[in-house]
Amino acid sequence: MIPITVTDQSQVSDARRRVGALARGAGFDETEAGKVAIVVTELATNLLRHGGGGEILASVDSTDGGLAVLALDKGPGMASVEACLRDGFSTGGTQGTGFGAIRRQSRAMDVWSKPGSGTAILCRFGGSEPPADGLRVGGVCVPMPGEEASGDGWSCSGTGSGARTILVADGLGHGPQAATAALEAGRLFLRRPDDPVPTILETLHHGLRATRGAAVAVARVEPALRRVAFGGVGNIAGTVFAAGQHKKTVSHTGTAGVSARRFQEFVYPIDGDWLLVMHSDGVSGGWSLDSYPGLAMRDPLLVAGVLYRDFSRRRDDSTVVVARGRTP
Repeated sequence: MIPITVTDQSQVSDARRRVGALARGAGFDETEAGKVAIVVTELATNLLRHGGGGEILASVDSTDGGLAVLALDKGPGMASVEACLRDGFSTGGTQGTGFGAIRRQSRAMDVWSKPGSGTAILCRFGGSEPPADGLRVGGVCVPMPGEEASGDGWSCSGTGSGARTILVADGLGHGPQAATAALEAGRLFLRRPDDPVPTILETLHHGLRATRGAAVAVARVEPALRRVAFGGVGNIAGTVFAAGQHKKTVSHTGTAGVSARRFQEFVYPIDGDWLLVMHSDGVSGGWSLDSYPGLAMRDPLLVAGVLYRDFSRRRDDSTVVVARGRTP
């Protein structure tokens, strides 16, 4: 994702320009690109006016082909998101049409806010509607400050059975060589994403030998079987939330492409509403969803954005991937 810091007025136009260029590069026509520009301008202005500054993240969403824009701040938050979404509501002496304009110009909009804990807004443009099976996946992948390319990466592939297979890779170190390892992991994964999880891990290990290597984890979410099969090499963290419990996933030590001795999957049951969170070690593992009431039921990309906002270490590449659904 493209990260854009917004802490002064001059950065509003920079955000509009950079996200607009991303939209046009994704094939958006001038009308659609104009909608993106309006929304980004409003989001960036609100970050300054109400959030004390913040960050905008934008990318072409690999899961639906559309453009996704996140606005994240750690400001005072909203006492009532519903009230703020109504046209005419204002806390800053304006006409109170900013949120209304954002919602009208976006294909989809989702908001999470908590008084004293800031606000996160997700806007989507183009792309497809959520899948009929209700299983949704979203991820944030941001390079280390000062780097152009992220040494992390993630991919998701669906199957005819309604399952999804998710890869998160963290190239050793950071910078271009780490990015090369992460990209190669994604390429290898997408060649045969329906292989058994241990087979995918072994393929990644052998295929990454020409790179500096990567920590990798693969999760196969199978709602029809009420399970998540997870396997990893290295320190990609995972947590499965289901049936009122959460379980940390297990990975074996090592680095794919360098040193890995065991390729094994572990199975975690899911029932009813469930959530899976995976992240690289650029994100601290000290988070708890108990501190974010209602967040688990929001768009997975919004969940990933909030966890990135609050727990990125900012001294490494940062990736958070979230999958959410309900078992049949």
